[in-house]
Amino acid sequence: MYVRDYAREYKNYHGTKEQLLNRCMRNKARRECEKQGRVAPGDGKHVDHRVPLSKGGTNDPKNWRVLTARGNLRKGNKLRSVVMKKFK
Repeated sequence: MYVRDYAREYKNYHGTKEQLLNRCMRNKARRECEKQGRVAPGDGKHVDHRVPLSKGGTNDPKNWRVLTARGNLRKGNKLRSVVMKKFK
């Protein structure tokens, strides 16, 4: 009989330490942009990191930009130069 390991599933569901840290930084960027009035809850916009956190980018405000949800999801974690070449 299979016994489900809920503790292991819960731990794996939330991701690695790096993923948790990146999620925290993305949420911080969103909150800061909301304070500045650049985005609002439910407006369909995303705060994008020009150099993705997963590629070594920082959470500095100079690395943020506001994109539509579609544009940001299309970009993914690619650098802008790669995206521009792909969609030209």
